[in-house]
This record gives sequence, C-alpha cells and structure tokens, in this order.
Amino acid sequence: MNETQDLFSLLRQSSDVDPVAIDAIKRTIAEGDDRELCRINVPAFASKHGLDEERAIGAFLHAARVGIFDVSWNVLCPGCGGVLDTNATLKTVQKDEYTCALCASGYSPTLDEMVEVTFTVSPRIRRIAAHNPHELPPLEYFRQIYWASGVDLPDEDFAKIMEDITLEDIELAPGEKAVLTVQLPSDFIIVFEPVTHSVQFIDVKGEPTKERRSLSLVFDRDHVKSQTLEMQPGPLRISLENRTDTRVLPTVFIAGHGLHDLLGRRRPFLTAKRLLTNQTFRDLYRTDTLAVDQRLKITSLTFLFTDLRGSTALYERVGDLSAFDLVREHFQVLQDIVAAEAGAVVKTIGDAVMATFATPDRAIAAALRMRDAMRALNDKSGREDLLLKIGVHAGPCIAVSLNERQDYFGQTVNIASRVQNLANAQAIFATRAVVDDNLTADLLRSKALKPEPHEVSLRGIEREVAVYTIP
Repeated sequence: MNETQDLFSLLRQSSDVDPVAIDAIKRTIAEGDDRELCRINVPAFASKHGLDEERAIGAFLHAARVGIFDVSWNVLCPGCGGVLDTNATLKTVQKDEYTCALCASGYSPTLDEMVEVTFTVSPRIRRIAAHNPHELPPLEYFRQIYWASGVDLPDEDFAKIMEDITLEDIELAPGEKAVLTVQLPSDFIIVFEPVTHSVQFIDVKGEPTKERRSLSLVFDRDHVKSQTLEMQPGPLRISLENRTDTRVLPTVFIAGHGLHDLLGRRRPFLTAKRLLTNQTFRDLYRTDTLAVDQRLKITSLTFLFTDLRGSTALYERVGDLSAFDLVREHFQVLQDIVAAEAGAVVKTIGDAVMATFATPDRAIAAALRMRDAMRALNDKSGREDLLLKIGVHAGPCIAVSLNERQDYFGQTVNIASRVQNLANAQAIFATRAVVDDNLTADLLRSKALKPEPHEVSLRGIEREVAVYTIP
C-alpha cells in the first residue's frame, strides 16, 4: 500500500496529467473487479468515467511510466478479434505475417487496426487473476486473454451466450488425455483451442447417422490447423491429448449466428497508430519504440508539414536574438496546437515542423489553428514576421527508427513535404486524400471554407497531384 501511494504521489507531480483521470484510475484499482484491470481499453475506460480520451491516454501512459501499469502491444486478427501475439514492446512485433487459425487466414500486420495497446495493473500494485492466465476459468480466459479489448463482450450475458454456442469444452493439464463425446448437429463445427491457437473444422451435413465416428486431436503448438473434415450429423468421439507444458482449453463451438453475432460486437480501442501519433507517448518513450531494423506498415496516416517563409530575411531584419526568440515561440505554439489536436511532432528541421495525426480532420483543425495563432503573434508584434506555410497529405507509410528517433518513410511523406513547399503564407494546401475525408469536409463546411482545387506537378512525383487551397 505504501508503494502504491508513493507511485500515485509521483504520478500527481506531473503537471500535464489530468487529476480527474488519476482519480478514476486509482478508484478502479482499489474497487474494480479483476477483469477491469486486465488489458484495459482506454477509450472505453474514458467513456465509462466521462473523461476526455486524449487526457485519459496521457494519464495511462504516465501511470505506466512510473510502474502502475504494464503495457501490452497485442497483434489482433481483424476477423474474429482474437489476440494472435502479445508483446511487452512494439519492438518485438517482428513477423511479416500472422495467421489466425480460427479464421483460417493470414494477415500482414498494420499499426492501424491490427495492433492494440492495452494496460494491465502491475502485480506490485494489485494482484489479479489474469497475472496467472493459465489458472483463469476457461470462460475468463476467452474473455480476458484470447479476445482483444475491441471485441465488445457483454458483462451480464457472456456466460449464457458462450453456453449457447458451445457443444462441449474441457481443461487438459500438461500431458493429460481425455475423450469428449458430442452429438453433431447440422452446422459448421469448430474445435478450437485458444492457448495454442489450434483448430479443427468440421462441416456437418447430409443425412443423420447413428454410427459413432472418432477423431483424434493432439495439441503441441506445432500443428495448429487441420484440413476441414466432412461428417454427417450424429455421435462423435473426440480423443484429446495435451503435449504442451501448459494447460489447454479445447472447446467445441457451433459456428452459427450466435458466434458471429458475438464476434461482430466491436468498440473503439487504442491502436498502435494512434499511440505513435500521441505527443505524450513520444515525449515519454522517445527511442524506446521501434527496433533499428524494424519496418511496420500503416495503412493511412496524416502528415502536416510547416515552414516559415522568409526566415533568413527575418534574422537579417530583426537580428539573431530577436529572431531566435520569435522562432522558438512559434515552435512552442505549434507543438501545443499539435498536441491539443491529438497529434505529435515527429521532428523539427531548421524552421520547419513535421507532425502526424491519426485522421485528416485533426490535421486540418490544427492547420487552421496554427494559421490563426501566427496571425495573433504578428498582431502582437505589429509586424508580419511569422509567415507560416502549411501542407497536409494522408496515405500509407512505414514506421521506422532513424537517428535514434521514431520516424516515417514513404511516398506519402514525400508528397506531404512537397505540398507544403507549394503553400504561401495566406493559405493551407491539402491533397484530395485529406479534403475528401468526411470529417474534414464537415469541419470545413462548419467554418464556411471551400477548398479550391488545382492539379500540380511535384518534384520527384511522376503523376500530377490534386491539391486544394484552403483559403
């Protein structure tokens, strides 16, 4: 208890951590059920406690940094929502492809929707059942360990739903053998084991039979999927053997509407992409994100580039010291705006800024605020000293580690930089990928701003690009 109090006191010393979020976290640790503290879905937590999502994310990041939570980077199956791999850091997400046995599909991991970030209370703070996952009841193993936080499993009816879609289940200790006898209905049947991710599909059809068939399944982590079998409705004897060094939980599911409805319940979760574009995360974790040789795909990320027009003339006009103070103030204003719009500054290059946002609308909101802020700074000085050029583009990219910093690589980054070079100090330039976004369109309409399109040629880009001026 003393250590817990000390860690929360340390957490409260961070001036940028929401005290209301800290109170909600502390109360949940003290009073919540065990499963509320396992793989916490931060957006869902924020919604439940009436918190701002970005401030809640910041609070959990700070809490993890002082040791209150352990962070998990979980690779997900986009089909069933199962956790295919769990990692303590993003650096260990190394495979080119992950296979989901339950969905019989392989997926190349992307940081958009296939990697979730969750928080589990540290055993130093409170021991929960999930700290020993192989001792969890089978139902809770599926709920807390197998399915990701983005699957919206019901609190009250989960046991009843699982009972309705399950023909039979059993626990097998290491080395143990057992036999299950089931009556096969005219449905597609899945014998699934969530610890080893092993599966056997049975397509049950045709005329019912009274003849008892036999099936042998061995769980050894090496053979996780077998060819689909065809059987008639009727009795089946399943021989099971656990050759692993942990408990296994073979379960016979009916792959009907009940299972599909259960897995179709989804809710927002904290994606790796969103966390990498969070300023608090970048400030706290810095180089401890990606391995040097790691390349992780992002399906779509929004890049915002800024640069000061005529900064060389500014130094000549007002002198080095005054110009430096102005440029430093402009950097601070831009960084505050980026953070406020749920983005992150990737780096500064001379007088330029490169920032990322999870969605295009947040980048445009930041760009509009930046333009207004520079006008306010110029009004305060009585001179047009700070003339900001802004360019925005969205698209696929690769997250990499360069020069001891988490960075991004790809044509999307190049185009965003070139678009910024086109801009003047009176307008924001954005590509079609940005202005065609529904949320961006709503934002611009609400401010009575009508983007003006034109086709341009960009250096190093073969095709012409549709660029819009936001007046």
